[in-house]
Amino acid sequence: MKTIIITDSACALPENYTEEFPIEVFPFSILLNDTHYLDGITISTQQIYQAMKEGHAPTTAQVNPTIMKESFLNHAQKGNRCIYIAFSGAMSGTYQTSLLIAEEVKQRFPDFDLDIIDSGGGALATGLVVLRAAEMAQAGIDKKEIVQFITNQTAHMEHIFTVDNLDALYRGGRLSRTGRLIGNILNIKPVLHVENGRIALLQLVRGKKRALEKILAVMEARCAKVKSQIIGIAHADDLETALQLKAMIEERFGFDRFIIDLIGGVLGVHIGIGGVGVFFANKTFCSP
Repeated sequence: MKTIIITDSACALPENYTEEFPIEVFPFSILLNDTHYLDGITISTQQIYQAMKEGHAPTTAQVNPTIMKESFLNHAQKGNRCIYIAFSGAMSGTYQTSLLIAEEVKQRFPDFDLDIIDSGGGALATGLVVLRAAEMAQAGIDKKEIVQFITNQTAHMEHIFTVDNLDALYRGGRLSRTGRLIGNILNIKPVLHVENGRIALLQLVRGKKRALEKILAVMEARCAKVKSQIIGIAHADDLETALQLKAMIEERFGFDRFIIDLIGGVLGVHIGIGGVGVFFANKTFCSP
């Protein structure tokens, strides 16, 4: 019996991977100009960024509970074993909602084999774990082993990123009006990470160059020096800076396996145009 890996669009795993492996993706909702869209289905990440460039301010909402329920019921009826790797429960209500829906579905199908795991993060930090879990599922690895791997690895994924301007952080309530104005005038770039499932400030620096240097310094301190690990780099419509960061990482650490893609629309809405981030493991766990 196969194991189905489920995630949500906040993991921002490139489409070619979700098509190659048995990965089901729950779409977050995007609200733009009074219209609701399904992230990655009825609106693309590129369209979201284009709307932001044109001055629009999209917002996000958690995965529609009906989509979850229909999926869980479908798998329960087929007798599939499932693992849902969810966006951080500290940043979205999606994880808690999935637990409630799973409980409801299991009242009808008590034998439904479903594990739900709070990834504690998002973007490619979660996407890299999802990808390896899908590879394991495709190889026929026992579900318990996959769950153990996911639980261990998600607890050791790092998200280190910077944003090009502070407007989106201000709109999201993560920065004061005064802080936004002064920061933009002085070309202040915040270097951020995810701590206890939430976005938190690491340091404020002046200029993009210093921000990238700080990202590398954090990698030096935290990154597991396992050359086989895949490094995720995601950008908010700034491929040039993403490739610059990749070259800096290659030169300094010797990593040669990368996934580079746009930051998904769910997180892109909150950090704004021009952000870039790196995602890696601070400890890697063996998986077959």
